[in-house]
Amino acid sequence: MKITAAPSLTLPTIIKYAADIKGINMIGIIDCHVPEVLNELESMIGNGEAYQLTEGGVRFSGITLLLGTELEIYDENCNGPIHVLCYLPSIDSMRVFGEWLAHRMKNRHLSSQRIYEHAQAIQAKVRRLNGLFIPAHVFTPFKSLYGKGVKKSLTEVFNPDLIDGIELGLSSDTAMAEQLEELGRYPFLSNSDAHSLEKMAREYQIVQMKQPSFMEFKWALQEREGRKIVANYGLNPLLGKYHQTICAICSKKVDGESCTNCQINKVIKGVSERIKELASRKTKKIQRPPYIHQVPLEFLPKVGKQTLRKLRDHFGTDMNIIHSVPYEELQKVVSMQVVNGIRMARTGTLPIEAGGGGKYGKIDIKNY
Repeated sequence: MKITAAPSLTLPTIIKYAADIKGINMIGIIDCHVPEVLNELESMIGNGEAYQLTEGGVRFSGITLLLGTELEIYDENCNGPIHVLCYLPSIDSMRVFGEWLAHRMKNRHLSSQRIYEHAQAIQAKVRRLNGLFIPAHVFTPFKSLYGKGVKKSLTEVFNPDLIDGIELGLSSDTAMAEQLEELGRYPFLSNSDAHSLEKMAREYQIVQMKQPSFMEFKWALQEREGRKIVANYGLNPLLGKYHQTICAICSKKVDGESCTNCQINKVIKGVSERIKELASRKTKKIQRPPYIHQVPLEFLPKVGKQTLRKLRDHFGTDMNIIHSVPYEELQKVVSMQVVNGIRMARTGTLPIEAGGGGKYGKIDIKNY
């Protein structure tokens, strides 16, 4: 439900696809500040299709919706715009936040929004409304905290005490992000940043909580009374669009500040390179949930729409197919090449050509 999203990414289709195809129990939608989205939610509640949970969130059959908004912050202390995620517990609190945003943006009826306000003022407002404030895809070269937003530290822009979690983005994982000592105090989130139905659940986390509600999720981030993130699942960072440094002119891999092919100093710095610049850990690493690399089915060779449909018809959700269905059962439905692709994905042995410069990594067919 973003400006750049597929037309099929509507509220009803998101709810159905996330629950029935992807196997998600809780999903965040990031344009809930838009009045029309809130009105649609209230209409669905009025029709009996959903109800608000007393602990926050909107419950549909089989899935809970977290009410969120993605903001593009323009703060005089930023070197560049920074994307952040703000989640609020209820429709009423999101309406209040939306009204507050309306005085600081040009058109609140659009999804992802430019907002001209001090970042710490936004943080404080979210906290007063009992919401969650999470910097988004923090290492990507454009419109992120460490990509362009700050030179070295999040404290250049944000109040570190008003951050509830860190979203890693598709081109990094826990092992990469934990090299920054200042991130040691925050839980890491692996979210899809989906602009289409198929992109949902390419990254997610398993969360231990009593029920899928806003408050339980908040307490899990705080690790209260046994609640916690159990595991992060996400792309191998090599598959991300910005993992390696690429020449902006010829798209070749660059080692250094300029392209040896073009002889031009115009590169799109990769996440891996940026993290090396920021690496600061001097103390012992903290214990974190495992980060489990996964490969979405659509990345695998010979898995087109027809094969996807066949797999889902037989085995249910993508999560089940990617991680759980026995190989002998898969062999009854799809070719051995597809089965071997799933096996290699599970065991981390797929050969991958790293992505960069805005292009996803891909499976190396020559060595497949």
